[in-house]
Amino acid sequence: MEARVLSGMRPTGKLHFGHYHGVLVNWLRLQKEYECFFFVADWHALTTDYAAPKGIKDNVREMLLDWLSVGIDPKKATIFRQSAIKEHAELFVLLSMITPLPWLERNPTYKEQLEEIRDKDLHTFGFLGYPVLQTADIIVYKAAKVPVGIDQAPHLELSREITRRFNHFYGEVFPEPQTLLTESPKVLGTDGRKMSKSYNNAVLLSDPPEVVEKKMLQMMTDTARKRRTDPGNPDRCPLYITFHLLYSDNKTLEWVREGCTQAKIGCTECKRSVIPKVLEMLGPIQKRRKEFEANPALLDDILREGSIKASKVAQKTMTDVRKAMGLE
Repeated sequence: MEARVLSGMRPTGKLHFGHYHGVLVNWLRLQKEYECFFFVADWHALTTDYAAPKGIKDNVREMLLDWLSVGIDPKKATIFRQSAIKEHAELFVLLSMITPLPWLERNPTYKEQLEEIRDKDLHTFGFLGYPVLQTADIIVYKAAKVPVGIDQAPHLELSREITRRFNHFYGEVFPEPQTLLTESPKVLGTDGRKMSKSYNNAVLLSDPPEVVEKKMLQMMTDTARKRRTDPGNPDRCPLYITFHLLYSDNKTLEWVREGCTQAKIGCTECKRSVIPKVLEMLGPIQKRRKEFEANPALLDDILREGSIKASKVAQKTMTDVRKAMGLE
């Protein structure tokens, strides 16, 4: 049997180029190589948005539309909604009984977000315990591999520790999920920071062509190049780092590097040279998105069929768990 891969995304609405190159491009490859389970992590969304959950439903739809439009295929991967599989919650409760509190309190992401997110009260059990739910998400499918970036590897190590502790108490019920390290290109937003909708600097996969063009023409370039006659450095230019390196051919890259460093071209000229290539990539994606938008019942069918398949796997796992813990 081919190895099983599990990955999910919190429903934040329409996706941008950072999501595409950071996650979805990798999923497209994985669905050809492994048995993949991709889930909408709507319970995880409540860890920070518990006070305003009304937008989650629409966000799920928008995110699913983007998944399907880029080529995530329900015939190749199991696509489902976390909250539809109640076994996630049951296993979360059981794992929370054995997870030491200091393991959660030392989680670096927990500390960082308490500091960074000031407009929401994150001093809740759900936010502190989200790594336990994350562990349940993974091991309820006995996933062998979990794709993560290098910065997320510590999160999976905590899941591995919780899994080892469960197996120590109750026997070898679960395989330890292995890290499937994934490399993703640096995707910067229009202001030069990491692309994020919270920074209002994102170029969305669903943005109309005229909006994409407007955003890219407004995108920050090398800040040291204040005048047209000043030489620049493409390695310091967010537009070059993100869009040229991802979409321009070698000839164009050479033209940009020479033109920028020797002040032969201006920043607007540089931007206009890559915009058509970005729009060309987006064309088929946006066409498929419109087709899925016109058939909302299909989205429901995909989630329902995926949930049926995921539920069968999760139910079998929980039978093993209850037996091992003497709860049958």
